[in-house]
Amino acid sequence: MKRKDTLLLLLLVLAKFILQYALIDATYDLHRDEFLHLDQANHLAWGYHSVPPLTSWLSWVIKLLGNGVFWVKFFPALFGALTLVVVWRSIGYLGGDLRAKLLGGFGVLFSVLLRLNTLYQPNSFDILSWTLVFYCLIRYLKDEQARYLYALAVALALGFLNKYNMVFLMLGLLPALLLSGQRTLFLRKELYLAGGLALVLVMPNLIWQYQNGFPVIHHMNELAATQLVNVKRFTFLSTQPLFFTGSLFVMLAGLWALWFYQPFSKLRSLFWTMIIVLSLYTWLKAKDYYAIGLYPIYIALGAVYVSSWLRQRWGQVVYVLLLASPVVYFAYTYDVLYPNKTPEYIVANHNRYQEMGVLRWEDGKDHELPQDFADMLGWHELAQKLDSVYASLDNPSSTLVLCDNYGQAGAVNFYGREGIRAASFNADYVNWFELDQPYTQLIRVITASAVKEEFAETAQYFNVAYVADSIANPFAREFGTSICVFQGTAVNINAIIKQEVEERQLSRQW
Repeated sequence: MKRKDTLLLLLLVLAKFILQYALIDATYDLHRDEFLHLDQANHLAWGYHSVPPLTSWLSWVIKLLGNGVFWVKFFPALFGALTLVVVWRSIGYLGGDLRAKLLGGFGVLFSVLLRLNTLYQPNSFDILSWTLVFYCLIRYLKDEQARYLYALAVALALGFLNKYNMVFLMLGLLPALLLSGQRTLFLRKELYLAGGLALVLVMPNLIWQYQNGFPVIHHMNELAATQLVNVKRFTFLSTQPLFFTGSLFVMLAGLWALWFYQPFSKLRSLFWTMIIVLSLYTWLKAKDYYAIGLYPIYIALGAVYVSSWLRQRWGQVVYVLLLASPVVYFAYTYDVLYPNKTPEYIVANHNRYQEMGVLRWEDGKDHELPQDFADMLGWHELAQKLDSVYASLDNPSSTLVLCDNYGQAGAVNFYGREGIRAASFNADYVNWFELDQPYTQLIRVITASAVKEEFAETAQYFNVAYVADSIANPFAREFGTSICVFQGTAVNINAIIKQEVEERQLSRQW
């Protein structure tokens, strides 16, 4: 039986990897956020403007492996597969049989994680780390062995070093434990030793934040002003059931079981954890996907509970329906939620995408493509055209390539020719300018909406100024972004850039 369990788990993991690669159409480039994270490998540090350092370490590994798209997509798929494995192990530990494991495995496999794990972002490891924290907590609450508390501390620290979202799990867990029968945990020395271990592990990042004026505060304020302002509290709550729709009944059964299923009596704090975390996110008007890490462990709890009372003949029918539910939902959303269709197909089937709500962007408006898809177009085109412009210049090595945003700069550095190191005042790029050599000419990559104003403002300082090319893909979010060349100037480009960098860095300090 154990061999059969292992074989089925391996088949699910294999299916996970196959699906993650199959769900991306060749039309699409990498996502703008992926370029930023990949470029962090060239600037390793204990912290960054928007994220902690763990993603940069993975990017460094990807760079050693050749920086190919296969490896870029491999790691989020791996973290998704490991999340499935942790859920499977959790079900086994809680007494679930093979039927329960398959119910949980299908629930995790055919879920929103298939969409999320297509992108190389901190989100995939974030969900894995939340699930690991829950798994270690369950083991500790039931076995009361200190090693699981220390393992929890390591999972928490790694999650924090990956994404600060981990703070909200802790803000939910601690009061939830106080509300439960496990409040005596706060009288045990191993809790504080584990807390000390976690603090030691995250300390380098905290020191970096302090030394750099806590730029994370600036990032959060910027996020609230530009993106979260468009989020409605009801919208956050209403979208939560959509992430694991096929397993919604199983998750709700897990919550029910925390109160009424005797084998779960020691785990009641997990009920309050979900309530508190969702309340915090709702109050703060967070993005809906921030809470995804909550749910895999509740699928595990629900799978154990449901399978325990579906052993009669009539229960077999219900079990098959529950097992098939996430697969059916995946099939229903296959054409809509994943970047496996061309932009032309999406535009031609606009109504279905709009009905599913995937055309709404962070600005609160509907567009032709889902925002993530539009953010995966035009980058290769930009890099190729900029390469051509760069090569046509006299003395190109004295040329500064300055972009409006991190997506543009990252795409040029990833897809472009060796030797070009595009820079930007946006995101972490403001800290990565290379000003050791004097620049005498400038290539500006300017977003479409700002071309006219930016071109006129910069052109007055140069003898020659012209728009060399632009992104022509009408479906790209960067459609119309222009490559502008400026030559012949008496101004000190390096001095101007250095002054601007210092002002930007100062403005980000808290």
